Amino acid sequence: MTVPERVIMEYLAYLQVERGLSENTISAYQQDLEQFAQFRAEEKLNLNEISHHHILMFLERIGGSGLSPRTRARKLAALRGLFQYLVDENLIERDPCAELESPKLALTLPDVLSTAEVDKLLAAPSLSKPTGYRDRAMLEVLYGAGLRVSELVQLNLGDIDQIGYVRCLGKGNKERIVPVGRAALQAVASYLDIARPRLVKNRRESALFVNTRGSRLTRQAVWKIMKGHAQKCGITRPISPHTLRHSFATHLLQNGADLRAVQEMLGHADISTTQIYTHLTKAHLREVYLKTHPRAMRER
Repeated sequence: MTVPERVIMEYLAYLQVERGLSENTISAYQQDLEQFAQFRAEEKLNLNEISHHHILMFLERIGGSGLSPRTRARKLAALRGLFQYLVDENLIERDPCAELESPKLALTLPDVLSTAEVDKLLAAPSLSKPTGYRDRAMLEVLYGAGLRVSELVQLNLGDIDQIGYVRCLGKGNKERIVPVGRAALQAVASYLDIARPRLVKNRRESALFVNTRGSRLTRQAVWKIMKGHAQKCGITRPISPHTLRHSFATHLLQNGADLRAVQEMLGHADISTTQIYTHLTKAHLREVYLKTHPRAMRER
C-alpha cells in the first residue's frame, strides 16, 4: 500500500472514530478520495505540489458543471478534511483547498444527546469489574470536559488534577487546560484507586486509560466501548465519542454559557466553528417557548 493510500485509510478511520460520521458518508468520502488518488497518480503529483488549481482540474475532469452542488460540496469536503488532516499530521506544509469556496448548502446540525440520555449512558458501565470503572471515568471525562477522543486517549497520569482541570493536547499539538466537574473527578479517582492497578501490568505505563492488557487505549477501542454501552442503555441511533463533545457544548450554551468560553474549552481556533451550536440552542429555546408560553399554546 502506498503512503497516500495508507494515509487515506488512517483519515477515514479518524472520521469514523473521532468525528462519528456515518458509514454511508465515509463510504462516499472513500470513493471521492480514491478518485483523487487516481488523478494524482495520472498527473504524477507529489502531495506538496498540489495546489487549488489541481483541485479544480480534478473536479472538472470527473464531471465539470455536470456535478450537482451537493456532490461537488461533498467531494470538496472530503478533500478539505484530508488535506487539513495532512497539515495537522505535518505530512504537508499547506492546505491547497484553503482558497476554494464550497457551494452554499443548508446547514447540517450536529447530533446531540439530551441530558437524560447522557445520564443513562454515563450510568451504563457496570462497576462489577475494573473495565466498568474505566469506562465510566472515560465517558465522564469526555462529556465533562468536551474532549476529542484523540485527546482522551493521549491523557497521562497527572493530566487531570484534583483541583478540577484537564491538561490535553489538541489539534496541532496545542495544549489547553479545560475545567472538569466533580462527577468526572470522582469517577477518575475511583478508577485510579480500584481498577487501574488491576489492569496495568507495567508499572511504568504512563497512560491514564488502559486496555485489559495494560496498554494505552486506542481511539477505535473507545468508540467500540461507547457503542456497546449506548446499545445497552437503549440509545438506538448511531453515536460516537464526538457526540458527547457536541452534547457538552450544546448543554453549556443552553444553560447560559458564554460563546467565547465554550470556544476556548473546545479548542476551536475560529469562533464560527463554535457558533453552529447556537443554532441548536435556538431550536431548543423555540421548543421550550412553544410548549410553555400561554399565547404560543393557544389554538389558532
